[in-house]
Amino acid sequence: MLASSLGSPLAAFAQSPRYAFAVVANALTSQPEEASAQRLIDAIGRDPQIAFIVYDGNLKGAHETCADHLYERRHDILDASRAPLVFVPGERDWVTCGMSGTGAYDPAERLDFLRQNFFSEPNAFGQTPLTLTRESESSRFRPYRENVRWQLGDTVFIGLNVPDGNNHYLNAGGRNGEFEDRVIANGFWLEHAAEYAKRRNARAIVIFMQGNAMPEHYERPDRFAWLRFHRAPRDGYLELRRSLVKLAEIFRGQIIIVNADDSKLAHGFTIDQPLRNDKGARIENVTRIAFSLRDPLTQWLQVDADTARRTPLRVSVRDVPKHLPLLPAPSSNQPGVGPSPAMPEMPEVSSMPDVTEIPGMPQSPDVAPVTPGASGAAVPRGLPPAENGVPMPAWPAQGGQNGLNGMNGQKGPEGGNSGGGDPLQPPGAPASGGFAH
Repeated sequence: MLASSLGSPLAAFAQSPRYAFAVVANALTSQPEEASAQRLIDAIGRDPQIAFIVYDGNLKGAHETCADHLYERRHDILDASRAPLVFVPGERDWVTCGMSGTGAYDPAERLDFLRQNFFSEPNAFGQTPLTLTRESESSRFRPYRENVRWQLGDTVFIGLNVPDGNNHYLNAGGRNGEFEDRVIANGFWLEHAAEYAKRRNARAIVIFMQGNAMPEHYERPDRFAWLRFHRAPRDGYLELRRSLVKLAEIFRGQIIIVNADDSKLAHGFTIDQPLRNDKGARIENVTRIAFSLRDPLTQWLQVDADTARRTPLRVSVRDVPKHLPLLPAPSSNQPGVGPSPAMPEMPEVSSMPDVTEIPGMPQSPDVAPVTPGASGAAVPRGLPPAENGVPMPAWPAQGGQNGLNGMNGQKGPEGGNSGGGDPLQPPGAPASGGFAH
């Protein structure tokens, strides 16, 4: 069942305590960059330890048209990936399509176009199969094909449509239909993921979204804010944060949120714990990885997982090998533009570093840098030290509140791996004898 749901090449990752995944975003802002973006995706796919890639939003530039032919070319770039690739839609992919410089499309119509052309299949993009569970399998949330879930080992992964730009909250009068309906769908998907992870004896949930849903500074709700004449813009991420707090209450294991960031980060990413409940208390089992790569066309965020360690996830920034040549961009569908030549077979890159042995990388920006060979790497407050890279918080020990297994890599009573089978059930429903992948 595992091989059929993940595809036989990925079955080995589910059996092994070691694997890695890559995250990229904002790699395409113009047509001349398409070849470089395909080179980036190809370089990641050559690493034998990479289980999958997540493209975390923005397949187009801020001023590029939202026309069908552009999406079709970008679709081909994603689908040429050697490794399975999961696409999470971002702000430029549909929210900003209503601007005059992008064609003045209806954003909701462009989102429907993406759903029909990018999320219609049960599998992820790429040449290696990875079966995804889509929220659209629930009849109540049939349109939300972009919200996905998959599992590898004892970790559940979630892709969620949360764009930047205040989550597409519109300030105009009347019902904010697209926003309101998606808030409900996203809340259901997170709650369902919590129940699913508990039934599968998972130790962690990793959530990918493009938008930065966390405020820079937490402020307690003002009881008398209604007396002010000047009001701050309505926070479009408020309901999402409350759903994340509820997720953390249901699932007591580690929850990792990965999102792109527009601000410049000295080392390409930062690790923090910004989620708080309505009373201002920090949610201790939720950690956020925000990344903003210096050059999105030549770098990717890599997360190495080793469930045999107390700090099972390590984060680093990787670079495309300089000697790797450019690949021809996919054929253009624009009128008058001829097809590009077929993609040549590339020689394997022997100098690609082993992803399981990350060299000394800079620490998170809020951590003092560590020189190579120095002993005792500094880590963020409350996190255990790591030998290489930047560690994530330790997963719960055996016998925790969630009934999780110990750190010896054993599976739960149901196998703890992704599979295929029963349809989506509402949160709290008893687990069936099958396995919802």
